[in-house]
Amino acid sequence: MAQTVADRTLSHLDHELVASLNDFHDPNQEWRRLFSELLGTFFLVLVAAGGGMMGQAFPGTISRAAAVVAPGLMVMAIILFMGKVSGAHLNPAVSIAFSVRGDFPWRRVPGYIVVQLIGATLAALFLHAVINVSASYGSNYPASGYSASDAFLMEAVLTLGLVSVILGTASGAQNIGIIGAIGVGAYIALAGLWGSPISGASMNPARTFGPNLIATDFTSYWVYVAGPLVGAVLAVGAAWVLRGAGGGRAGSGAAQGSLFTEVEHPEKG
Repeated sequence: MAQTVADRTLSHLDHELVASLNDFHDPNQEWRRLFSELLGTFFLVLVAAGGGMMGQAFPGTISRAAAVVAPGLMVMAIILFMGKVSGAHLNPAVSIAFSVRGDFPWRRVPGYIVVQLIGATLAALFLHAVINVSASYGSNYPASGYSASDAFLMEAVLTLGLVSVILGTASGAQNIGIIGAIGVGAYIALAGLWGSPISGASMNPARTFGPNLIATDFTSYWVYVAGPLVGAVLAVGAAWVLRGAGGGRAGSGAAQGSLFTEVEHPEKG
């Protein structure tokens, strides 16, 4: 009799666990993805904008190298802890690139972009409230002596490289799982080390939008929208030349996370 009760209890627990997993994978749980993107973008901008703002508040404490390497390390950590939930895009240009490539449903793009912008804004608002310096010190603007066109070209080329790394480590046989986080994080750090003096190496419209909004200074913001978008589209073209259309099952899984992944090109792996 005791064994029967135990079996029934285990059966009930198994049923609840399966139901819970089904709920988690239900497409109606899109809010989990959106919260993941909001939180991840918040932490990214907290570090990316925080370096410049903290450097202004405490002169000489944060070098340029530290300020540009920190976002790369943060992105690596974010991909590792929440990439399976939302894909850890953290960047409108990445969301659009995944969709152009066929790895991410277009209907999800507007929601992702909105929460990315909100997360970036909340981070800049937090930094401004705590550090008490203008959020403009944490934003990106073309360097003195360089035109907006120069900064645009830099942002486009840097984003071409970034999105190429993201698409490449999330495609078919080249999918390297969570180790892809190291590749993406390392690229962000390296791009910042050599590209930031001219444009700030944003590569992300949301990352620049948040501080600009809080500082109410959108000087040359078009550079940080057009540059990353052009670079992202070029990266999709390069990915097509290298691997063909779509990233396959692996690419879709990396782009969407593990919540109700939709595969447009399953035959690719």
